[in-house]
Amino acid sequence: MVLSATDAGDESEEIAVKYFVLLAGYGEMPLWDQLDAEEQEAGMAKHAEFDKECANRAGVEIVSAEALDDGSMATTLRTRGGEMTVTDGPFAEATEQIGGYYLLDAPDLDTVIDLCRMLPAYDIEIRPVPDMG
Repeated sequence: MVLSATDAGDESEEIAVKYFVLLAGYGEMPLWDQLDAEEQEAGMAKHAEFDKECANRAGVEIVSAEALDDGSMATTLRTRGGEMTVTDGPFAEATEQIGGYYLLDAPDLDTVIDLCRMLPAYDIEIRPVPDMG
């Protein structure tokens, strides 16, 4: 991870920011289960290319990444009036399926956007992760 500010010497380094990259929907792509084996393999190859490019890009590190099961497997917790309810299913009824995520350390948003261009044609949401420390 790249550190910030000036240490004991006169050198200063860039601040690495964490970015949450949400693979929020399939966009123009069919659902994963509707792809044949060759199409699924091509999609996975794009993820492998993304991983490799992140490793080769200065100041970028994949901190965490996971594929997620479909929304029918979700459990949602809601607190209303001090009482928590537990329900099966996703938080909101939506046609989009959250497919997975990446958590990246990167020098800036432009770098993250550039890298995301190599992923399959998902709808992607990128959010900076605030430093709560």
